[in-house]
Parts: sequence; structure tokens; C-alpha cells
Amino acid sequence: MDTMTSTPIKGTGGRRGGDRKKSIPKSVKAGLQFPVGRIARFLKKGRYAQRMGTGAPIYMAAVLEYLAAEVLELAGNAARDNKKSRIVPRHVQLAVRNDDELGKLLSGVTIANGGVLPNINPVLLPKKSQAEAEEKPPKTKSPKKA
Repeated sequence: MDTMTSTPIKGTGGRRGGDRKKSIPKSVKAGLQFPVGRIARFLKKGRYAQRMGTGAPIYMAAVLEYLAAEVLELAGNAARDNKKSRIVPRHVQLAVRNDDELGKLLSGVTIANGGVLPNINPVLLPKKSQAEAEEKPPKTKSPKKA
């Protein structure tokens, strides 16, 4: 009797023979940059629900990645408008507050070192003088052609 064939090979952790298949992260399978496994762990540890589907962390990672990409694109545009190559909190603030949907989503959020949007109340602006108003003749409608 040969005893070598019946005993498992050392170092396989109880499995019999062969090379182990390389594991592929869920983020790679889903084609995302955000960590699906970590989000799944946070959802489980947070005890937001008794049970959680397998698609929930994937969907959440996709939504978070989309929002991050959207904010970064708008902030990059704001940085480029200000002739800067680095995004700072001021650019994020300008990007978020000038976008309707992001502004509504983040309406209750304070961005540290973001400042405020440049805005002057029209009441505070100097009034037009009478001379400027009289120089421009009132617009008249041209007669309609028959």
C-alpha cells in the first residue's frame, strides 16, 4: 500500500491537489472603481436591514461612483475656468452650487473652505442716471409686412 496517494499535499489547506483559481474582486466583475466588497461590509455592519441582496452593494457603488465623477468633472471645469490645475474646496463649492440637481442634493451640506457664491443683490447696485435713460430711444415695433 502506498500511503502518499491517500494523504493530502502539504500547504493546500485541506483541499486536494491542483492550483487554486485566482479570485476576482466584485468591483472588477461589475466594472466599477468603487469597492463593492467594502460597501457590502459596511451595509452589513451598519445593520440597516436584516437581509441584504447581492446586487445592493453593486448598485450603491455604481451610484456613488457616478456622483463622484459628476462632482469631479464640474469641479475640474471650475478649476480650469480659474486657470488652476488643482481642484481645491472652492472649486467643489462653485461646481455644486452652480448645478441645480447637485445643489438640491447637497443643500444642507457645508463644504469647509468653500466660501460662498459671488452674488450682489440688485438693490445695492447703483441706479441708472436720467441722462443714460434718455439717450436710448424707446424701441418701436416695425410695421408688419403684408
